[in-house]
Amino acid sequence: MASRYASVSRLPAAAARQWAEKVQHSPASTYDRSRLLLASHAMAHAVHDRLPFLASPPPPPPPARERGRNPSLAEMLRLVGAATVDPAAAADDDGSASVFSLPLPLPLPATPGRDAGAGGSGGGDGECAPVGRSVQFRLAFTGLTYSIRAKQRGGRPGMLPLQRRSDRVTAAAPDAHAPRTRALLDGISGEAREGEILAVMGASGSGKSTLIDALANRISRDALKGAVTLNGEPLTGNILKSISAYVMQDDLLFPMLTVTETLSFAAEFRLPRVLSPAKKRARVQALIDQLGLRAAANTIIGDEGHRGVSGGERRRVSIGTDIIHDPILLFLDEPTSGLDSTSAFMVVKVLRRIAESGSIVITSIHQPSQRILGLLDRLILLSGGRTVFSGTPSALPSYFAEFGFPVPDDENRAEFALDLIREFESSPTGTKPLVDFHRAWQRMHAPSPGSADADQSSLVPTMSLKEAISASISRGKLVSGSDVAGEAASVHTYANPFWVEMKVLTKRSAINTRRMPELFLIRLGAVVVTGAILATVFFRLDQSPKGAQERLGFFAFAMSTMFYTCADALPVFLQERYVFLRETAYGAYRRASYVLSNAIVSFPPLVVLSLSFAFTTFFAVGLAGGVSGFAFYTLAILASFWAGSGFVTFLSGVIPHVMIGYTVVVAILAYFLLFSGFFINRDRIPGYWVWFHYLSLVKYPFEGVLQNEFGRGGECFVRGAQIFDNSPLAALPDAVKARVLASISSALGVGIGADTCVVTGRGVLQQAAVTQLGKWECLLVTVAWGFLFRLFFYFSLVLGSKNKRR
Repeated sequence: MASRYASVSRLPAAAARQWAEKVQHSPASTYDRSRLLLASHAMAHAVHDRLPFLASPPPPPPPARERGRNPSLAEMLRLVGAATVDPAAAADDDGSASVFSLPLPLPLPATPGRDAGAGGSGGGDGECAPVGRSVQFRLAFTGLTYSIRAKQRGGRPGMLPLQRRSDRVTAAAPDAHAPRTRALLDGISGEAREGEILAVMGASGSGKSTLIDALANRISRDALKGAVTLNGEPLTGNILKSISAYVMQDDLLFPMLTVTETLSFAAEFRLPRVLSPAKKRARVQALIDQLGLRAAANTIIGDEGHRGVSGGERRRVSIGTDIIHDPILLFLDEPTSGLDSTSAFMVVKVLRRIAESGSIVITSIHQPSQRILGLLDRLILLSGGRTVFSGTPSALPSYFAEFGFPVPDDENRAEFALDLIREFESSPTGTKPLVDFHRAWQRMHAPSPGSADADQSSLVPTMSLKEAISASISRGKLVSGSDVAGEAASVHTYANPFWVEMKVLTKRSAINTRRMPELFLIRLGAVVVTGAILATVFFRLDQSPKGAQERLGFFAFAMSTMFYTCADALPVFLQERYVFLRETAYGAYRRASYVLSNAIVSFPPLVVLSLSFAFTTFFAVGLAGGVSGFAFYTLAILASFWAGSGFVTFLSGVIPHVMIGYTVVVAILAYFLLFSGFFINRDRIPGYWVWFHYLSLVKYPFEGVLQNEFGRGGECFVRGAQIFDNSPLAALPDAVKARVLASISSALGVGIGADTCVVTGRGVLQQAAVTQLGKWECLLVTVAWGFLFRLFFYFSLVLGSKNKRR
């Protein structure tokens, strides 16, 4: 009887397999095959429920995992105290801290879901955490949905624009009055645990980067629907900035800094303020070894014009700048993009070691190799913003086999999955069969209550988020801004005070600028050449009506040149823009610190440029005033450079494109020169344009140097015989001019001879309508413009660097 039942018990399984093979090779559509496969699974479950005696005997249950009791509070405190390093004992004999003076987090046990082929590659060598450790982080996200307003590209009113094929899953007849939106994420759910790597995979445009941005709080909470929690508590902005890091897809680094300098500056920004410089240097050296960058430690990063590190090393340096503070959460946007297979594998090995040190690593990845796939713990496959697979990478073959498309033995599982998804996206039904099958597969493979898998999946942290962060800091996680000196670690918004940030930023910018002297030398050459040309054209101007007019032209051109030569400051911030966004997005430093350090670094070159131009032109042109006149002339040039650089810096914060920025700068400076008062006097400007005259940056230094040149008194620019210059009477003989002057004198009752002074320097100022402000007032207004534009630059950074999608 037993053998009979045993033979009968194999019938349902055999019949199901035969039916599945028949369905798979049937000429029906993919969608129909999927429905039939789902029906076959449902029939098998129904047979098992209704006729249990026909079912195969259940396999013996796996041995229950031994679970120790939770440690008491006293035991936990002893563990935390044992993991804390005594500063006195951590120092070397010479008193300096060594690499081992920092408490390094212990690796976590190997995750069961990861393939065995990845063993040993993670850097942990199978070491397990000590028994009794209860600190654990669990990041969970449920129902993440994010939509954007779609652009209509033609078609009838009320029609949706052309959809991607992957979006056909939810294509429906839209309401004519409904807003046209497109879902980039549609109900994505999942989780990631401490010590694991969660990889998000999919074709281009599937929503990988959008999901990473949603988890990293780079999408406005008003636009994102769903919940993201850590240990069951929602993440606030300040806490997330302090315990997480985000590595962008592009390697945004300063090209002229070495690997060690780049990581050292990152350590200054992100490590806690209570750590000594020796311990920060030790952390940098330990990280260089962890990233495998020892051979390139003293090599510059490099760019198109300077040879530096390789692409894989550059990517690892970029990761290192964001993990210098050993974050609890690490988000990466396609860290292997653009790398060869070996470099990509090295990068993921680094991520494996980071995860095993006690972090949660969440990364998007595009078509990983088989070796890389073996290093991952969890995998989410997306298509059109929807989940088509969620589980361990080792479950991919069984998943697609049950779907009816088994993975060939000699093919990469990731490549097969992506190719299959692309085929479904190009089919009339889209990826709806995969999405539906994934939901059914998740229900069918949900762990039964009481099993070991259910215990593992239902394991939740026993600590609150604040307690877990504090305990994590105590056992060695160098969370940014953490005060480890107190009894309970507290998280601050910034790791350093304001003045320390300014000092570090100034030092970094100065080093990067000093190693690219060609930029300053080109600017200095342009200023000196312009000054030399002006000096030779306006050489030794005399005190005559023409000399006065030529002085006006010289000052107008010279002051406007100061502003135009500042246009080369436009690309400076544009090149650093994304570095700034990356660093400030997670609280590396304050925006005000960056603005002030930018002004400090840019000021010394302006002094050199001002002195060069002043020495080149003042004495050659023959300007008046002596030493005091030269000093004010130099200060006016310096103030012009200061205001001009502030104006261009502000525009660089508003306009993100170099060519558009240059166009706007040149156009606005031309308007400033037009309304400066040189081409048309203030009292001749139409009333509806006179407001622009007072906004002109060129007006104030121009009027200041005019006051310095003509406002001294005692100088005559028009004498009696010279009143006929620049008129038809200039061709009259001198005898006739003398008789005309005598007639004018008798008519006016004032004696006017050929050498009588008619117009002084103050008269020239009155003719030019330069009478409202004194020269020192003009200088102060010019300097104030420079400060005002840097204030505007700060507000542009505050308003324009939120770095979040809307």
